[in-house]
Amino acid sequence: MEPVPTQRVTAEPDDREVGRRFAAGEEQALAWAYERWAGQVHGMAVRAFGPGPDAEDVTQQTFMSAWTGRGGYNPDKGPLPAWLVGVCRHKIADTWAKRDRQRRETEAAMSEAQSMPAGPVTAGVDTAVADRVLLLDELDLLGQPQRGIIELAFFEDLTHAQIAVRTGLPLGTVKSHIRRTLERLRNRLEVDGAALHA
Repeated sequence: MEPVPTQRVTAEPDDREVGRRFAAGEEQALAWAYERWAGQVHGMAVRAFGPGPDAEDVTQQTFMSAWTGRGGYNPDKGPLPAWLVGVCRHKIADTWAKRDRQRRETEAAMSEAQSMPAGPVTAGVDTAVADRVLLLDELDLLGQPQRGIIELAFFEDLTHAQIAVRTGLPLGTVKSHIRRTLERLRNRLEVDGAALHA
């Protein structure tokens, strides 16, 4: 009598079963979900932001948020990939709002750094010209990559994500450099401007 071939126990479950196990909190189901649908989620993020750090962040955030919020997923109401698409849409909207807020904050900080107290100056010196000279002098004191990042942000009008792609630096590093550099510029310009306008 010929032996009956045994079924492979290692076969992965179908999508419905992955969804059921995901909702039940099985960590292996998270790995399967990422293997199967990360490409689709990443594709949505790339369409929203282009390839780069923002798309990668949204992809990671989608799966992290889906996993921590899995209590809100009901496999009987729909397939897991459709639910992941909904989570991804929320993450894309959040990222757009965050980028817009950061851009406004950066522009406000730069505007504040460039503005000087109005008042009498040395005879024949125009206030706007003096402010511009001070700003350029302070930029000259910056080392790299800070100066290059600030120039890309304000002279080439690139977003934080575009600067990260251009420079090869992580997005968080770019944001930190911009924030710290603007604070340093603002502090220096306040001191220099007070001296000039005294």
